Amino acid sequence: MKRSDKDPARRPNGEQGDAMTDDFVPSVRSDADEAETASVESSAAPEEDDATDSGPVAPDRALADQQDKYLRLAAEYDNYRKRAVRERQEASVRGQAELLRGLIDALDDLSRFAHVDPATTDTKTVVDGVAMVERKMLKTLASIGVEVINPVDQTFDPATMEAVATETALSPEDDHVVAKVYQPGYLFNGQLLRPARVVVKQWNG
Repeated sequence: MKRSDKDPARRPNGEQGDAMTDDFVPSVRSDADEAETASVESSAAPEEDDATDSGPVAPDRALADQQDKYLRLAAEYDNYRKRAVRERQEASVRGQAELLRGLIDALDDLSRFAHVDPATTDTKTVVDGVAMVERKMLKTLASIGVEVINPVDQTFDPATMEAVATETALSPEDDHVVAKVYQPGYLFNGQLLRPARVVVKQWNG
């Protein structure tokens, strides 16, 4: 029985060598792939270093942004504070101007009565004129928060009154009641400007 020429055992030596070479090709290619992979990894390493070197840039930029925001807020607050002070000053000036306008009107009335001819003006006219000026001035003062303390027949209050004298009370019910007011007191928006100076009744029974 003849063997086939295709039988590997009967191939010439050259053909057998080629077959062995083909068997080693995958191994050679695997080594090449590993070498290429190592080359890629080694070339990627510097990029990671570059990324690491550029990493601190972002925190520095964030810090600069925060500092810029802080400086802007500080400047805005300083402008607000200056504007608030200026507005308070302007409001105070406007309030004083309103008060002066009211007092000027009363002063004009007082001036007219101060320069009347005594020969042609009776006493009642002068008294009525002065009373009118007083009412106008008190109205002007009340418009800005001034309150007059005139506590006749009221119980003595040491917080707003000052006793300058006493007189005998006729009954126990009149004890510590104000009999007379020598000088009225004044409050400004609830704050005591001057206490009322009064005479107080005192029961001695």
